[in-house]
Amino acid sequence: MSGLIYERRRARLAEVQVGRRTAELAHFNRYSIAGELTASIAHELNQPLGSILTNAETAELVLKSSVPDLGELREIVADIRHDDKRASEVLQRLRSLLKKAPSEIRDLDLNEIARESVQLLSPLSIAREINLSGITAPLPLPIRGDPVQLQQVILNLIMNAMDAASKMPRAERRVTVTTARDDNFAEVSVSDTGSGIPIEKIKEVFEPFFTTKAQGMGLGLSIARTIVEAHEGQIWAENKAASGAVFHIRLPLAA
Repeated sequence: MSGLIYERRRARLAEVQVGRRTAELAHFNRYSIAGELTASIAHELNQPLGSILTNAETAELVLKSSVPDLGELREIVADIRHDDKRASEVLQRLRSLLKKAPSEIRDLDLNEIARESVQLLSPLSIAREINLSGITAPLPLPIRGDPVQLQQVILNLIMNAMDAASKMPRAERRVTVTTARDDNFAEVSVSDTGSGIPIEKIKEVFEPFFTTKAQGMGLGLSIARTIVEAHEGQIWAENKAASGAVFHIRLPLAA
């Protein structure tokens, strides 16, 4: 009896250690994503900060007038507040991506997570001359899950899709993120117009250390599968009929 209890404890300890290592790898992967986003985040911050500076300089000129236009000053202050909020949202998205915290399971809308992911990567897609678009379902897709982890999965898929599309001629570089409802499931698909996945490699893409990138570690899709399966979902890849590949995620809808 004591031997059985000991083996159960060992198995439980091993499970905890695996879970801890997986969480650490996922956190490392988020830092890797943030590193690739550095240029686009700087660009996205530069716009509202530049607008704030312009408005502040304009306000100084208005105040130098013998009779300052209070209506114009109110508009300037409103613009400054709006741009400050934009900059804060950029930093908040980055902070959420990088935070190292226990899993936070709560009610979510998959549409919103997909939209935020596209918005976060839009500056990067512009810099890389890739047409990134999102098409969300007309009605909310309520699910339960960890928002940071699920966004991490979608960001990984979009960035991989952009890598694939970037090898094509400029006019053919497209990445599309689509959400839909299928019976009692919410789905998000990320498709690209790249050259597709070799048929013999499709079943291997989610294996640890599988990569086609010269600088890649091959952990992004493996971590994505771990996260999706922890949310009682499924993730799979397939080639499109014309050209390119599409990755699907299916998650159970919340009651």
